[in-house]
Amino acid sequence: MDVIKTQQISARPIEKVIVHPLVLLSIVDNYNRVAKDTRKRVVGVLLGSSFKGTVDVTNSYAVPFEEDDKDPGIWFLDHNYHESMFSMFKRINAKEHVVGWYSTGPKLRENDLEIHGLFNDYAPNPVLVIIDVQLVELGIPTKAYYAVEEVKE
Repeated sequence: MDVIKTQQISARPIEKVIVHPLVLLSIVDNYNRVAKDTRKRVVGVLLGSSFKGTVDVTNSYAVPFEEDDKDPGIWFLDHNYHESMFSMFKRINAKEHVVGWYSTGPKLRENDLEIHGLFNDYAPNPVLVIIDVQLVELGIPTKAYYAVEEVKE
């Protein structure tokens, strides 16, 4: 786990998120294999780089994820699976780092902030990309988010 937590990417404010087409295809393929015709969503890790306010998402992998239908505060994300997958990906491409996570949409959910907090351990300013896998109209099927902490006095 120390290998993952010590990887640093730019903590500069995010201005743009670029998601490569292969990442989108991989996510939709995983959704079709695992959660098609269900109300379940697919969650995974985004890999890539961050430089001068631009996050470049070049790869991804799904992570086993379950959440309670009745209580959105109850969820499980398999950390061990994530850490072993990331170790294997690092052997293939040492330049890719965890830049965030993804979820199949179409919108934000109640527990997304908790999950996002978990990814703060793996990236200094992780992005959340929501992919609408059941897009009804033409357009861009993704929305990217990042957390902003504000202190009001």
